Amino acid sequence: MPIDSGPKSEDRQAYIVGGGIGGLAAATLLVRDGGMPGECIHVLEQSGQFGGSLDGAGDAEVGYVIRGGRMFEEHFACTYDLFSTIPLPSDPETSITEDIHAFTRRVRTSSKARLVIGGRMLEAPPLGLSFRDKWDLARLMLRPEFSIGTRTIEDCFSPGFFGTNFWFMWCTMFAFQPWHSLMEFRRYMRRFMHLMPGFNRLEGIHRTPFNQYDSLVLPLIGWLQKQGVNLYTNTFVRDIDFADTGTPTTITGIALEGQTEPRRINVGGDDLVLVTLGSMTEASAIGSMEVPARWQTDPKRGAWALWRNIAQRSSDFGRPDVFCGQVEKSKWESFTVTLRDSPFFELMAQLTGNAAGTGGLVTFRDSNWLMSVVLAYQPHFLNQPPNVQVFWGYALFPERLGNRVGKPMSECSGKEILEELFFHLPIGDLEDQILASANCIPCAMPYITSQFMPRSAKDRPRVIPPGARNFAFLGQFCEVPGDTVFTVEYSVRTAQMAVYKLLGLEREVAPIYRGYLHPGVVFRALRALA
Repeated sequence: MPIDSGPKSEDRQAYIVGGGIGGLAAATLLVRDGGMPGECIHVLEQSGQFGGSLDGAGDAEVGYVIRGGRMFEEHFACTYDLFSTIPLPSDPETSITEDIHAFTRRVRTSSKARLVIGGRMLEAPPLGLSFRDKWDLARLMLRPEFSIGTRTIEDCFSPGFFGTNFWFMWCTMFAFQPWHSLMEFRRYMRRFMHLMPGFNRLEGIHRTPFNQYDSLVLPLIGWLQKQGVNLYTNTFVRDIDFADTGTPTTITGIALEGQTEPRRINVGGDDLVLVTLGSMTEASAIGSMEVPARWQTDPKRGAWALWRNIAQRSSDFGRPDVFCGQVEKSKWESFTVTLRDSPFFELMAQLTGNAAGTGGLVTFRDSNWLMSVVLAYQPHFLNQPPNVQVFWGYALFPERLGNRVGKPMSECSGKEILEELFFHLPIGDLEDQILASANCIPCAMPYITSQFMPRSAKDRPRVIPPGARNFAFLGQFCEVPGDTVFTVEYSVRTAQMAVYKLLGLEREVAPIYRGYLHPGVVFRALRALA
């Protein structure tokens, strides 16, 4: 399907670069709240599948793959507003938001084995914070954000803090590292303060009935297609052209990298362009049961290359290398395991006390790789056969030597990753039987926590940069004061901000929940930390 090179009618056109959740949300809001005809909206996605980091692929034969999953909770106002008008494909009278809420009420999360230490499952582990740790946390909460700058978490806390149960649960739940941004850590502490009373049980977390591609992306794509929105995959945007007026305020063209020769979309003065900056799953690579995932860095094309080109035009467009320039500090590795007629889920239910879908992350604190696994409610995929089960795991330190296999996770096949996992579980003589029925697919992600890298105020551009007339930025690498990256909510919020501002709508962006301003929330959080 060819891409229009310019408007064919008097209607303004909208071009959205990036088909992740931010781009799909922007397209939805342009139609739903802005009244734009779907046929005037064009979403350009570089990969072969929409959804960005909200993915889920494969089948029972080749194996399922989930690179990761985002956390949900009740105060994701932008996200739940977006999906409140997207119907559930199996029941058009029910919205996706209603479906998630109903599932969360039916399958409640309360982990009985959040940490495993020395082979022992700990229920509601004590946080283990010292008086100094609590004092440092309190001081950070009261500290103004502008005074933090590029400081890291380890700049603020003593070495002992990073050996507490609190830190092991925190870093595996949110994927923080000691060298990550203190500013982002503070935002998380404030944004999710209301979850602190159930923190060591993972209570208060919302989940989708299936993986997030099947539960969120597929219904959104279906709705957009019904509205006539133009959706293009395998479309690389190489660069963005700005009017030559000194200050880049107006986009005039979009340069595409075609299969044979470059192409250009001409952008009119009344047209809109919304560009997704960066990607935390850029350059992801998968392995197999027999072959390790091969790490890729510094891609010459794609989301990071595009942002670098854009950033050369103005200091207001951010500094991408702050986020993608230190792969050793932004990488980790995940794995997805497909099981057929296996006793593994039953064994884990006996060990943890949680049926699949009710426990969340199980973290092996003794693991050199710091491995965690989560057994989702089954089936986890729409096309999953009844005798097949799927679980996901990841490790924050893939460069360290494994306790059993004696080499880095980054050099391990899926089989070796499972062998390392089973070393931390009392599964006895069931290991060979489980391995025989398993297909473990590792996934290397060099930029997965790049949004947590220490940054200064102008390293992330505003959603609407100063002077911008017909364009906006979307996604995890724009600046949304007070909100937390690495969430679906953040991307959807940037879409609301961009669409409502560019179209001049009177509709307000949903406010960010600020539980830290409520005395009851603060009191309960302090009591949980005590």
